[in-house]
Amino acid sequence: MHARSTTHWQDVQALKQLKRTISPSSIPPSSCISSWDFSADPCDSLFSDKFTCGLRCDTALNSTSRVTDLSLDPAGYSASLSSIPWPSLPFLQTLDLSSNNFSGPIPSSLSLLPRLRLLSLSRNSLSGPVPSSLSLPLLEQFYLDNNFLTDSFPPLNFPNLKRLEFQSNQLTGSFPDLTRLPNLNFLDASDNSLSDALPPSLPPSLVELVARNNQIEGEIPPLTAPSVQVLDLSHNKLTGSVPASLFSHPNLQQLTLSFNQLESVQIPAGSGLTSSLISVDLSNNRLRGFLPGFMGLMPRLSALSMENNELTGPIPVEYAMKVLSSGIGSAQLQRLLLGGNYLFGAIPGGFLDLEAGSLTVRLGDNCLYRCPVRFFFCEGGVQKSTYQCKAFNGP
Repeated sequence: MHARSTTHWQDVQALKQLKRTISPSSIPPSSCISSWDFSADPCDSLFSDKFTCGLRCDTALNSTSRVTDLSLDPAGYSASLSSIPWPSLPFLQTLDLSSNNFSGPIPSSLSLLPRLRLLSLSRNSLSGPVPSSLSLPLLEQFYLDNNFLTDSFPPLNFPNLKRLEFQSNQLTGSFPDLTRLPNLNFLDASDNSLSDALPPSLPPSLVELVARNNQIEGEIPPLTAPSVQVLDLSHNKLTGSVPASLFSHPNLQQLTLSFNQLESVQIPAGSGLTSSLISVDLSNNRLRGFLPGFMGLMPRLSALSMENNELTGPIPVEYAMKVLSSGIGSAQLQRLLLGGNYLFGAIPGGFLDLEAGSLTVRLGDNCLYRCPVRFFFCEGGVQKSTYQCKAFNGP
């Protein structure tokens, strides 16, 4: 005989309290919240018009069901997270409160949800700091993006955390300490005001690090995390050299360092022949000297942008060969952006055999000999004047 499955009475009280925190006038009829009718049991009425969505009950034979998943649809209401009785939802595993109008601080009482694995507070109006006392030992995904959070990001005590997103806030101070996140795979810290230098070490499990559009300064430390595939530190204040270790990293595939203040590129041992990089963007920096020829030897590279720097010299033959054809085990360069530098000399002869639309090449705004804009690979602006070129490169 199948036993009746009911919601635990404490969970029902917590859901009632949650609904009471919301002004009835701000709940549209189409909202999930408006369907919550506690004259019936939530777990027994999930597929009725009394509880259309918003919670999931894990049922089991001869057992009392507990609410393990709580999510709210964007109903256009405003409330404080501190008013929700978190202690009465100890079995909650997924908490999705994104795209509502929650305001005020993030309560440290969220630590009273010891089984939580996913916490999403995205796209609200939360403010103040991230509480340093917040501790969720089983949490795997944490979303704080698109709020108004301020102050420094505290050290986090989430040993199982795999994904952390806090982009588009107003966080300041140093880059967060990630040493207590040994299982972190993905971090997005973009669009904040983080400053100071990058940490000297990263979690070995990290696969993707995105921290564009901050105020991070100093030199780029050697990339010690062996699993990183994507590194985006564009639109910061990084200085010094691009480390050689980035071009010999065994797994790094996408490197974006545009819009910084970098001045040079270190040459890796082995001339980049072991590189896994597919895309490299070093545009809009202060790079000087000759174009690094070793990049034309990187076997998987198919997109390279070095635009708007202060590079000089002729286009390396390695670049021309990689644009014109792909060798055995080597990818063809499909995107080569070199405009806005002080490159001089003749256009590699094979470029004239390229068909428009076959690939993207921009060589405009340089000091190249006979590179009119009617050639598709010379787009990006007319070549600099003789005066500008002599002033920079000499006669």
